Amino acid sequence: MTLLNTYTYEIKHSKFIAYYYEVNTKEEVTQVLEELKVQHKKARHIPYAYKIDGLAKKTDDKEPSNTAGTPIYNQIEFNDLNHVFIAVVRYFGGTKLGAGNLLRSYLHATKEVIKKD
Repeated sequence: MTLLNTYTYEIKHSKFIAYYYEVNTKEEVTQVLEELKVQHKKARHIPYAYKIDGLAKKTDDKEPSNTAGTPIYNQIEFNDLNHVFIAVVRYFGGTKLGAGNLLRSYLHATKEVIKKD
């Protein structure tokens, strides 16, 4: 696995840190996710999506349904990416963002981390 890029976005004191990896196996995805959980122990959520050939998965990691994993995965599809794992670490800033702002924040962080590649 190779870290291709990171991008940080802040809105209303919440911080979104996007990580963009090239991966070849589901085991690499698991390893990266475990490392992110150790590195960001105080993060509230780490939603992600990945695609490796025919294998794909997305999760909102306890964020409201379809506000996190879906926009990440949709960007992977939209940009026709493969062998990719994108996770967005979220630190809650004390102000609820609402589903619309959450979705836009995850989408923005994902677009930017891909764009900077």
